[in-house]
Amino acid sequence: MKSGAPEINKIHHGDCLDLMRRLPAGSVDLVFADPPYNLQLHRDLFRPDRSRVKAVNDGWDKFESFCSYDDFTRAWLLECHRVLKDTGSIWAIGTYHNIFRVGALLQDAGFWILNDIIWIKTNPMPNFMGTRFANAHETLIWASKAKDAKYTFHYRSMKVFNDGLQMRSDWLIPVCKGPERIKEGGGKAHPTQKPEELLYRIIIATTNPGDLVLDPFAGTGTTAAVAKGLGRNFIGFEKELSYVNLAIERLDAVKPMQNSLLEIRNEKRLPRIPFGALVASGMVLAGECLWSSDRKFMAEVQADASLVCSGMTGSIHSLGTLVSGKERTNGWNFWYVERDGNLLSVDKLRDDYRKKHQRNSRADGL
Repeated sequence: MKSGAPEINKIHHGDCLDLMRRLPAGSVDLVFADPPYNLQLHRDLFRPDRSRVKAVNDGWDKFESFCSYDDFTRAWLLECHRVLKDTGSIWAIGTYHNIFRVGALLQDAGFWILNDIIWIKTNPMPNFMGTRFANAHETLIWASKAKDAKYTFHYRSMKVFNDGLQMRSDWLIPVCKGPERIKEGGGKAHPTQKPEELLYRIIIATTNPGDLVLDPFAGTGTTAAVAKGLGRNFIGFEKELSYVNLAIERLDAVKPMQNSLLEIRNEKRLPRIPFGALVASGMVLAGECLWSSDRKFMAEVQADASLVCSGMTGSIHSLGTLVSGKERTNGWNFWYVERDGNLLSVDKLRDDYRKKHQRNSRADGL
């Protein structure tokens, strides 16, 4: 960071525009922006029992007009674009009151939209007046700095996170409640505090350990707390001093995870090893027999690494599929070689070949 720039791993009290202008260009890996929604509430809301709803009617959410809101939004988006690295990305969240204006201005600022994520609230606030549908979701826009930017996205990690299924753009997450909800004076300290689960997904998916996460509207510090816990650096800006104090207290209680738990292993692709490499290296010999695990099927290895069994021929995968009668068979797990009277999977031989190749590459200085 340049001299006079806001310190990292700290929540700073002040206007986000003034503070962002002190950050060097291209210094931030991820921006999460939860700006004022400009809800345009002009009166108190009441439940059927006449108790007042704690709605967003604070001064920081009030703007004179759509034009003034657009000017404000354009200014902070342009600063976010300046401070973001070319490999970074931005997330912006909002409701129907503001997200469409934010999205258009985000594109005008040069960002390239990658996804919109629908946060479906499993426990939304009802529409007490009965005049509209219950507003049960918020929209997040995820964007890279430019159209062809190489941004961070841990696709495979998110697939594992989602029990082996591709992560979709509709996320069912409860509204922040219970012990996680920060209270002050017996009520909510902040009316739009976001659940940590939401930020956990975002930070795991689109940053690496040690990256710098910026939240220009830090509130009570949810983004910073999750970033710290996940071994990321953070900077938060917040105008309201009461929120800053709550965020600092919250952060003091957060302990980062061990580095060994944060390594992104699922994104590392192992080098592809063809079965022919095992034959060419002599780990499997031409003329040698491969067996199924139950020894029901036997195939002879040919010089070109194809297999022959009962007049049928093919690769380890296609022949395994033919003899097993299954729709698809992974030959690495289907076929075995015999070593010292025991069956050893060709997948184990592939792993040995890969490790040997990696050792040789390191020895050669590659």
